[in-house]
Amino acid sequence: MTGTSGTEEPAALGGEPGSAQLPGPAPLSGGEPAAASATGLRGPLQPRALALAILAMAVGSFAIGTTEFATMGLLPRIADDVGATIPQAGYLVSAYALGVVVGAPLIVLSLPRAPRTTMLLGLAVALAVGNALSALSPTLTTALGARFLAGLPHGAYFGITAVVAASISPPQRRARSVAMVMMGLTVATMFGVPVSTWMGQVLGWRSLYWLVTVIALVSLVAIWRWVPQVPARAGATARRELTALRSGQLWLAVAIGSIGFGGMFAVYSYITPTMVAAGIAERHVPWVLLLWGAGMTLGTVLSGRLADRTMFGAIFTGLVGMAVTLAVFSVAATGPVTAVALALLVAVASQFIGPALQTRLLDVSREGPSLGAALNHSALNIGNALGAWVGGAVLAAGYGFRAPAWAGALLAVAGLAVALVSYALERRTAARSQA
Repeated sequence: MTGTSGTEEPAALGGEPGSAQLPGPAPLSGGEPAAASATGLRGPLQPRALALAILAMAVGSFAIGTTEFATMGLLPRIADDVGATIPQAGYLVSAYALGVVVGAPLIVLSLPRAPRTTMLLGLAVALAVGNALSALSPTLTTALGARFLAGLPHGAYFGITAVVAASISPPQRRARSVAMVMMGLTVATMFGVPVSTWMGQVLGWRSLYWLVTVIALVSLVAIWRWVPQVPARAGATARRELTALRSGQLWLAVAIGSIGFGGMFAVYSYITPTMVAAGIAERHVPWVLLLWGAGMTLGTVLSGRLADRTMFGAIFTGLVGMAVTLAVFSVAATGPVTAVALALLVAVASQFIGPALQTRLLDVSREGPSLGAALNHSALNIGNALGAWVGGAVLAAGYGFRAPAWAGALLAVAGLAVALVSYALERRTAARSQA
């Protein structure tokens, strides 16, 4: 299915009672959805075609999740090979995150009129090239540049896939489709990270990035084969996309992700020493990470289903769940069983936020949905950096390896406060509109 689709980017995905909701593709006379293309595709895809399209985009998400998280486990080997210290090699993680934050808005604003599916193909190529350059880097300096380039397509990829997934899905399951694409990232934490870490230990750290390069190319072929062409929004320009930034609700959604999601990373960034302190042998930590990834995957699935019914309900569930589980973790994760069980609950709760915020940003950036959706992963990577910094600060202060969970709980509560403000303003606007 490589034909072009006339389906437009959704102006809003809805889900909250009382909020403004715009329709999906414009109907033809007789109630038929807008014609999609010369292929004869009309409106949302049929279930099997939709599943294949979602799978194709999720493969790219899997590649991104693997390259983002597996680097952390191979830092000592990378540092030794390029002649750097481990803290210096840690800048590779920061370089990638910086690429995500910069690349999301830059790429979307540079190509406002490009067909969305064509952009996905280009982003898959960029992902493959960035990781191939990472594998070929002879020095720390070149590796830093390569990791920055590898991070550039990350946020834009998830933003554009959110637009495409919502465009080709029935209205009642758009958030679920967005969540299924993002689930590729969480599945990567279950399988991609452990496997690539093992490969890096046996075959050398460069094999990690070669593996991601191959997966990105597989995604490229699958997107070309199974994802129908979704055009840019009619009349789309960089200036029109930028009008999304005038939405106060957009900035509130970004703040929820930047602050609230940091709660999870306050613990995840230091998961190995935390589990060792709880009595788990370091050689068994990869199994803990696999369970963490399973929890994230479960949370993503549940979030998509809940967000299709109530967007704010999913966001509140995630933030409250994170605040509670992190607080309990900080006092009760004293043994292997309780530490693993509570870590699993933290992982599940954390993933109620990402897919719901991704869809929420589409709702509140009606004139610039591509930019709005892309900003989600910029926000989540800011949360990544904030959580790691806060967790490191309390560790440096000597409070012990369970202390980052307290700091994470406070970040989740702060994100919840922002979400409550956003919800109150949404309800007030809806009440005025009805009046």
